[in-house]
Amino acid sequence: MEAILPGAPWLIAHRSMLGINKPYKITLNGKDYVLWQNQQGEVFALDNVCPHMQAPLSDGWICQNGNAIACPFHALEFDGQGKLHNADKVGSQPLLNTLELVIQDDCIWTYGGYNPKIPVPDLISKVSTGMNFLGVAGEKSINGTFLDSISINYDYNHQSGTHRDLFGIKANRIPVFEYDGYWAKVVQELDREDTTWNDILRNPVILTAPKTYTGVLEYAFPSLTTFRTDFSLGEILQIHALYPETPTKTKTFVLVYSQPKHPILQPLMGRFVLNAVETVIEQDTHAIETSYPRQPAKIRLPNEEIMFLAQKLYRDW
Repeated sequence: MEAILPGAPWLIAHRSMLGINKPYKITLNGKDYVLWQNQQGEVFALDNVCPHMQAPLSDGWICQNGNAIACPFHALEFDGQGKLHNADKVGSQPLLNTLELVIQDDCIWTYGGYNPKIPVPDLISKVSTGMNFLGVAGEKSINGTFLDSISINYDYNHQSGTHRDLFGIKANRIPVFEYDGYWAKVVQELDREDTTWNDILRNPVILTAPKTYTGVLEYAFPSLTTFRTDFSLGEILQIHALYPETPTKTKTFVLVYSQPKHPILQPLMGRFVLNAVETVIEQDTHAIETSYPRQPAKIRLPNEEIMFLAQKLYRDW
């Protein structure tokens, strides 16, 4: 397939998604790779296809020393450079291509084999300083194009419909919208509907959500959307990652951080936020996957210039 946005840096995983000595499969721009990390924290990435009889290495296992992966068909072992290990001998030439990785702040990035067009953004380290990492939520392959998937992250009007049951947003103001190249920042002021008894019974933690709150979003096109807000329990940070698996499938996951007002609130805050993020991703996925093919819009809503910016960056890449 023709690569989507060649030369873009893609956030493909967080260390916590790999575990230790566990194969992890990703698909990027139509190619499958297997990732793993050893006990020392070194991360390796190879083509996922065994060069013997084309078995998926991600169905195999990590060898005892952690530096090689075994094929599930015939237990052939390949090290992190793609060389075959057989009968205590190491092949002189790699039989598998490696995927070059860039690791920053436990985040695993790659250019997918293309020459970098823009640097790996430092947005995550900037927005997460002083916050506690809660985990990864909402990992999902979406049956939708990358452009459709990224557009919904820049669409501030869909919350009133797509996420109506979850947040009950009745008003959404955008007092700040600024951008510079591939970076953008938005400030949202959101008003919620009155909380009902049914809302409380479904999710008692909703009592901690203010009637009006401010969210700050920052973007590093094309891979990252960050959302930070302050509730009575403390600050919450979500970092949404997107990358193209195929022309019609997009991978997403969310890194979740918090800064509770009191340490005792951390477990409660973690469960609430991770569950809410899972629901948001499910709702966004449903919206993307059930929409009909895109046609020129006959209606214009406020603040859509933010979404148009992302679409322009995509077209002009």
